[in-house]
Amino acid sequence: MKIAILGTRGIPNYHGGFEQFAEYFSVFLAKEGHDTFIYSSSSHPYQEKEFNGVKIIHCNDPENKIGTIGQFIYDLNCIRDSRKRKFDIILQLGYTSSSIWHWLLPKNSIIVTNMDGLEWKRSKYAKAVQRFLLYAEKLAIKSSDYLVADSIGIHDYIKSKYKRDSEYIAYGADLFKEPNLDILKDYEVNVFDYNMLIARLEPENNIEVILDGVSKSAKQTPFLVIGKHDVNKFGAYLKEKFKNNNNIKFVGGIYNLEHLNNLRHYSNLYFHGHSVGGTNPSLLEAMSSNALIIANDNIFNKSILNDNAFYFNSSIEISKYVDKIIKKVVSLKAT
Repeated sequence: MKIAILGTRGIPNYHGGFEQFAEYFSVFLAKEGHDTFIYSSSSHPYQEKEFNGVKIIHCNDPENKIGTIGQFIYDLNCIRDSRKRKFDIILQLGYTSSSIWHWLLPKNSIIVTNMDGLEWKRSKYAKAVQRFLLYAEKLAIKSSDYLVADSIGIHDYIKSKYKRDSEYIAYGADLFKEPNLDILKDYEVNVFDYNMLIARLEPENNIEVILDGVSKSAKQTPFLVIGKHDVNKFGAYLKEKFKNNNNIKFVGGIYNLEHLNNLRHYSNLYFHGHSVGGTNPSLLEAMSSNALIIANDNIFNKSILNDNAFYFNSSIEISKYVDKIIKKVVSLKAT
């Protein structure tokens, strides 16, 4: 079949969860013999026309010039381009800035939408924006031929609110089998002697709660914050707030999977604060790296981790975990 994926910044992944999924899935489709295309931002670092058998279509993306509204223009440009290519299937990843253009989607293509998380609940958005996102969610539900949920929580939400069926398709992650201690030297940390998180620096990912707990803990264990901190005001706010905590290090974005897997594998505690999304691929990668996970207490995380993690609701709980849990001891008990 001739298949297109839109709704991401493009591949290879330099951004987040959907991009990580798109990179894996598009390459898989191409290897299976499908004529696979993926839409990519004009500002993406990778400007080649093909990636591991996947054809890349770069579309104009003015977000870096005009801000968030640029996402809507980028999605519009992608959808307009899709009208002339006669795709059998178009897979949309998310709906935030694309569903308002649903009426432009090619009529002869099957539209499959992965519904993402509850975007309208994200605290970074003003009330008016949250209302719009709820409306965008409704448009995506109505305009899609098929819906995909990457979380049981999202699947149940769609069924309850919209009386629509969705296909629950879980993400996966490759098991990490090749530890490399030398990588830790690049980040100036030692085995089981640092804690970490990986996330976009946004309020709903509970990064401030986690770092508040870290700053209050009696232990001054090194803490790595992995995520682009120079792209929004909240990232700048966090760096300023915790600038006097010498154990907290804002590393920036890391997209080398070997480095990430080793950092997760050799960390003492791995914090996952995501609260309103579906299933985040980075959480599955942390599990496959044998990380000891402290996750935000919500249905999305619990449906994946079950009893195989500790959970938090406050910075006080974070402090207690940092002070009391040593991964080596827990690992011995588990054995």
